[in-house]
Amino acid sequence: MLAGSAVRRVAIVGGLRIPFARAHSAYAAVGNQDMFTAALRAVVGKYQLAGLRLGDVVAGATIKHSKDFNLVRECVLASGLDPQTPGLDIQRACGTSLEAAILVANKIALGQIDVGIAGGVDSVSDPPIAYPRSYQQKLLRSYRGRSFGARIAPFFRLRPRDFKPVMPAVVEPRTGLSMGEHCEQMAKTWRITREAQDQLAFESHMKAAAAWKEGFYGDLVVGYEGLEADNNIRADTSPGKLAKLQPSFDRSAAGTLTAGNSTPLTDGASAVLLASEQWAKARGLPVLAWLTYGKAWAVDYVSGHEGLLMAPAYAVPAMLKDAGLSLQDFDFYEIHEAFEAQVLCTLAAWESADYCRERLALEQPLGSIDRKKLNLKGGSVAIGHPFAATGTRIVATLAKMLAEAKSARRGLISVCTAGGMGVTAILERPTG
Repeated sequence: MLAGSAVRRVAIVGGLRIPFARAHSAYAAVGNQDMFTAALRAVVGKYQLAGLRLGDVVAGATIKHSKDFNLVRECVLASGLDPQTPGLDIQRACGTSLEAAILVANKIALGQIDVGIAGGVDSVSDPPIAYPRSYQQKLLRSYRGRSFGARIAPFFRLRPRDFKPVMPAVVEPRTGLSMGEHCEQMAKTWRITREAQDQLAFESHMKAAAAWKEGFYGDLVVGYEGLEADNNIRADTSPGKLAKLQPSFDRSAAGTLTAGNSTPLTDGASAVLLASEQWAKARGLPVLAWLTYGKAWAVDYVSGHEGLLMAPAYAVPAMLKDAGLSLQDFDFYEIHEAFEAQVLCTLAAWESADYCRERLALEQPLGSIDRKKLNLKGGSVAIGHPFAATGTRIVATLAKMLAEAKSARRGLISVCTAGGMGVTAILERPTG
């Protein structure tokens, strides 16, 4: 073993986030470092961590500037933690912060560290904008010139096209298709209707609005840049209103994915505090839940063997096997709503005897879940989805739900990601 002699339980002490904001709205003037620093400071303040050295802070962003190569460490230095606290940047697209939580949990479980923070951040409003490679190459040829003539020669070859800005790509490099286009293909394969997607989106907004109204998010979200609550939630929407929206990816009559049943482009940041049971007890901090299992998976979407966002369909049964559990052994299901079609495709796959046998090598289908236990406080379609921040947003939410529901035992988290990957986890409520 890398450290210690026994695996320790990993406590989720709690988490905080800033409100999630639609891109180019409340956070248009700030970036990843500003937002994640705010989330870190909130955790440091709530749990009285100022001046303490933590074992590690692991987080990341899907979209970031080259200057932010050491983003997390820079945020740590501005967070109020002891400057000797290390920081680690990771990136697994939409699964980044859930993967960060698993990494921190593994270090705690092995005894390498006693406490750490996991998180994520993303800003669509502050994207890195570069110049074409042709311009870069001419600048480098000038830099390498051995004489004055060699240094200025490349500039005479500059053309207007060299100055056309290049925005971050929004497509899968291997296929040239956007995530929405891929998910539209999945919806057609699984025959997921527009009506079913819109109904799930409607429920997402209603649940999120109700959670805010009842005060559930009051101690999970801190105001930032004048915003006090997520600004994408539509309490006044309806299936009828959603039905009027035009398809966003397949614009023909066959298209089913719209701006209403897909996640909006979002800015935001979140973080969670994880610790050993002993560390939490010594400081008088709560244990809301245990982080007990995690799994990452990937599928072959490039050849067309599998849909881009179907990796969680594989990761969950593999994780259930580790845990000795069935799909029905959960009180809460937190399935990230990249698109409502993705959620419905995954649920349909688990219900399919043929799919479970042929793709997942299972003798029996995983079966159905109780939809009344799904995304009870709203999902990503309503709350928003700052790519790397969603995982720990869900961890903090689910941990609180488990702590407050005395009859509950465990909850399941499933997050699909770009690149045909998925990250899943199990949280359990402390007993006794």
